[in-house]
Amino acid sequence: MKTFCHLIGKYFGIIAVVFLILGMTVPDSFKWVVGNIGGIPVLSTLLGVIMFGMGTTLNLRDFALVLKRPVDVFVGVCAQYLIMPSLAFLLAMAFNLDPALTAGVVLVGTCPGGTSSNVITFMSKGDLALSVTMTSVSTLLSPILTPLITYQLIGQKIAFDPLGMFWSIIQIVIIPICLGLAVKALLPKLAEQATDYLPAVSAIAISLIIAGVIAVSRDNIVKTSGIILLVVICHNCLGYLLGFILARITGMSWKKAIALSVEVGMQNSGLATGLAKTHFTSMPMATVPGAIFSAWHNISGALLAWIFVNFLNPKYAPAEEEESVSSQA
Repeated sequence: MKTFCHLIGKYFGIIAVVFLILGMTVPDSFKWVVGNIGGIPVLSTLLGVIMFGMGTTLNLRDFALVLKRPVDVFVGVCAQYLIMPSLAFLLAMAFNLDPALTAGVVLVGTCPGGTSSNVITFMSKGDLALSVTMTSVSTLLSPILTPLITYQLIGQKIAFDPLGMFWSIIQIVIIPICLGLAVKALLPKLAEQATDYLPAVSAIAISLIIAGVIAVSRDNIVKTSGIILLVVICHNCLGYLLGFILARITGMSWKKAIALSVEVGMQNSGLATGLAKTHFTSMPMATVPGAIFSAWHNISGALLAWIFVNFLNPKYAPAEEEESVSSQA
């Protein structure tokens, strides 16, 4: 079972694409994901499960880096909440997206980083500690910053309730993460055993969300003629690039720059999908950018890790380490 769960985690990007295709080809099989079962919203429950899993992987000492390296964390979190929301808004304007798609793209941009970024940073041989801390801090700030920035960008044109979004994030993100932290603190052995399985559970949950959202919006997606896919790809790849550039401009090392690049480019798009469904109910297409982003950023992240490990790291990382040693000598 552990091996099976490991394979699910390893090939999550492929699984996500498969579920996206299934949502397009057999939509009736997945529409239940965006409905209610026994009066309980399935999509929000799946997101809660994902966030609970994230909580069991965190530790209070993960936040110690905020005190040890406050400048790195501050730059990283600022990049997260400045670069991606700005890119989202500019791309929506440049491609003249309709209000529903604009809301969805902006929500992807204003959401915090996701746990996938930690995996990709590790695969890329970046600064994993910085990546985990950035994910944790940006997630804890999301109840305030996500509704606030979203309102600043589109609140004048597209009506929604920022306070309601704040409470949604508390319910979907903060409470499950706190429960996960509590389980890890009070039942450490159980939490340790769960880490073998929860990443796979989270991968399946995200894949179901992708399939469900695509299923209910299938006809409208076909009408977009691939524009939203192009916007998502630009948003993600420009996030990687600008995150890396900002890290280098601010004097970060190569490994830190990798972490910042990945953390900025990869978003908690599952959360964006859930928030879009809850707060833009009259705009079903608002859920689509998050679903497409969820599938795409895992593919691009794996490709980025391959490029770093096989081409960029061998050329630039050793040279930088030699330079650092020379300057200390």
